Amino acid sequence: MANKDAKGAGSILGLSEITENKAIWRMLVAEFVGTFLLVVIGCGSIIFSETDFIVRVALTFGLTVATLAQTIGHISGCHINPAVTLSLFVTGDIKLLRALLFVVVQLIGAVGGAAVLRLMVPESKEGNLGITNLGNELTDVQGFLMEIILTFLLLFVIHGVCDPRRKDIKGSAPLAIGLAVTACHLCGIPFSGSSINPARSFGPAVIMDLWENHWVYWAGPLLGGVLAGLIYKYLFKAQKSDPDSYDF
Repeated sequence: MANKDAKGAGSILGLSEITENKAIWRMLVAEFVGTFLLVVIGCGSIIFSETDFIVRVALTFGLTVATLAQTIGHISGCHINPAVTLSLFVTGDIKLLRALLFVVVQLIGAVGGAAVLRLMVPESKEGNLGITNLGNELTDVQGFLMEIILTFLLLFVIHGVCDPRRKDIKGSAPLAIGLAVTACHLCGIPFSGSSINPARSFGPAVIMDLWENHWVYWAGPLLGGVLAGLIYKYLFKAQKSDPDSYDF
């Protein structure tokens, strides 16, 4: 009985992934680098945006996520977002210890990216370093709801295009994910800033020491990611009986 309990605990924790899998260090470095670059480039697009602000920022974040997913997806899955990591954990796609380590390095990468960005930007231009905050006249509850919905869309797309049983997807999964990020930003920037990523909001908040409404950018994305993962897993996950292709 004790051995069975130990095996069960080990299965949930994923201890063997850490102790026996030498690739875990490559995964952690990939998550650090990916989140670092996302914050530098994404938040950098906010600082100097004077015209076409929403379109520029939305395309920058979407294209950055798409290209990073294409680059490091084979190493770590390119989560670069605690909401993605938590969503994949609750669906059983990754184990607890790997999820915790991913979130830690994502946060470190985000803080590092924000710090380097601040060093590169003239003090007169840095503003709030691209931190996310609520739009005019929005309450924190409204921003919270928007972050849930936006992150739900992102994770719903991620689970859908990364479903290993689907045979009907002919296009690029990284591109689909990047387009989902772009759509979220095009809609959400005027409302909540469209964080959809606690690490992306955490990095600038630490460096600028600005924490107004910060809970929105943790609670909203994490809840939206969990809901998307569970709904996709139990209602929409491809089954063996599903057709391999569809006529649209």
